Amino acid sequence: MIPAPPATRLPDGFVVRLDPRARRRDGGRTLLGGTPLRLLRLSPRAAELARSDRLVVADITTATLAARLLDAGLAHPDLPPAGPDGDVTVVIPVKDRPDGLARLLAALRDDPDTRDVPVVVVDDGSAVPVAATHGARVLRHGTAEGPAAARNAGLRTATTELVAFVDSDCVPRPGWLPVLRGHLTDPRLAAVAPRIVPLTDGPRSWLSPYEDAVSALDMGPHGAPVRPLSSVSYVPSAALLARRAALWAGFDDAMRVAEDVDLVWRLAAAGWRVRYEPRAAVAHAHPVAPGEWLRRRAFYGTGAALLAARHGSAVAPVVMSPQSALAWALVAAGRWGLLAAAGLLAVDTGRLARRLARPGETPPVALAAALVLRGSVAAGGALARSVTRHHWPLALLAAPASRRARRWGIAAAVTDAGLAWWPHRREVGLVRFAVARRLEDLAYGAGLWAGAWRARDPRALLPARPPR
Repeated sequence: MIPAPPATRLPDGFVVRLDPRARRRDGGRTLLGGTPLRLLRLSPRAAELARSDRLVVADITTATLAARLLDAGLAHPDLPPAGPDGDVTVVIPVKDRPDGLARLLAALRDDPDTRDVPVVVVDDGSAVPVAATHGARVLRHGTAEGPAAARNAGLRTATTELVAFVDSDCVPRPGWLPVLRGHLTDPRLAAVAPRIVPLTDGPRSWLSPYEDAVSALDMGPHGAPVRPLSSVSYVPSAALLARRAALWAGFDDAMRVAEDVDLVWRLAAAGWRVRYEPRAAVAHAHPVAPGEWLRRRAFYGTGAALLAARHGSAVAPVVMSPQSALAWALVAAGRWGLLAAAGLLAVDTGRLARRLARPGETPPVALAAALVLRGSVAAGGALARSVTRHHWPLALLAAPASRRARRWGIAAAVTDAGLAWWPHRREVGLVRFAVARRLEDLAYGAGLWAGAWRARDPRALLPARPPR
C-alpha cells in the first residue's frame, strides 16, 4: 500500500524551466508539448507569469502554475545540487558479484558526497557470503529471495529520510547524489532516477557499441516526469533515490522482474511524482556475452504479463486511437485505401481544428493538420515496432500466406532499424545496429509471449486506446 502524498505545495524558491521542445501559441496563451502531447490553455495571469522560460515559485499562484507545468511535462525542475546533510542511506542488493560490489563500495567511499553515508549491503543468497568492508553493514538472506526482497530488507533497515538504491554492477559518476537530492525539495516527489550510462572500462564485445547507444536502462538525454504511457514510462531501479516515507512497504517481493516498473506505477497512481534526471549519471556494466544478453532481454519480456495483471492497459504494446488504426489499415490495403486514409485524416483535422479554436476565433486548421500528421506518423512507428518486437510471432505466421504481409514486415523491420540507428550513427555502424536490434526484439518478444502464456493472460499482448 502506497500512502497518499502530502497536500503541501511547491516551496517558495522552487524553480521550473520550460521544456525547450514546448511551443507557445496565441501570444503565449497556449503551450503545446509534453508526452503524451498536450495543449495547455493559460489564463491571462498564468500567461503573464509564464512569459519567461523560467518560473520561480513565490506564492500559491506560481506554485500552482509550476506544478501544472511539471505534471504536464511542459517544464522541468531547474534546481541547484543539494549539499550533504546526513539524510541518505545507500542500499546495495547483491548476489554472486563480489568484484562489482568491491568496485562500487570503493567508488562510494572515494566520492566526497557519499564518503560518510550509511551503506547497507543485502546479500541475497550468494554462494560465497559477502564480507563487511568499507564500513558497510551486511544483511544476508540464506537463500535467494529476489532483488525486490533484497531492496526491501535494506529499506526496512534504513532510518534516514531518503534511500538510494544502487545495484552492484553500477558505479555512480561524481556529483550524482547532490543533483538527485535537489529534486526532493518537492514535497510530492517520491523518487528520482539518474541516467544510466555505460561503464566502459570493463570487458567489451561486438554488442558493446549497440548497448552503449541504446541500452534498455538508458532513458535518454531529456529530463521528464515518469508515469505510464509517457515518453519515460518507467525508470530502472539500478539506481534510484527515493523518499522512504513514500515507498512504505517498498517493492513487490513476489516480482522477480519488472518490480521497478510496478513500484513507479503504484507511486504515480497514488498521486506521487517521480522524475527522471539525466544530469545525474550512474555507470552500469552492460552485458557483453550474447547469450547472457539475449536471456536478460527475454527475462525482461516476461515481466509484461505480471505488470498487466496489476496495471492493465498501462503495459499495452501499442497505444493508438481507433482513427489512427483505421487509417493505417487503409494504407496497408493499397492505392484506394491510401486515398481513403487521406480522407479520414482530413476529417480528423477538421474536427480537431474546431476543438482547438477559442470562442470567436477561426479554427487553426494548420495546427490541427500538423498534430494529426504527427500522431499518425507516431502511430505508424508504434505499429512497425510492434510487428518487429511485440508481435513478431504473428508476423512470422502471416508471412508465408501473404506476399503483402511479407512486404510490410520487411519494410517495418528495415524502417524501424534505420530510424532508430540514425541518432546514433556516429556511435555504432548500421549493420551492427540493425542485427543487434532485431536479435534484441526477437528475444524480448519471445519472453513477452512466454510470460503471457505462463500467466494465461493475453492483456500484455493487446493494444489500448490512449487515455483522454
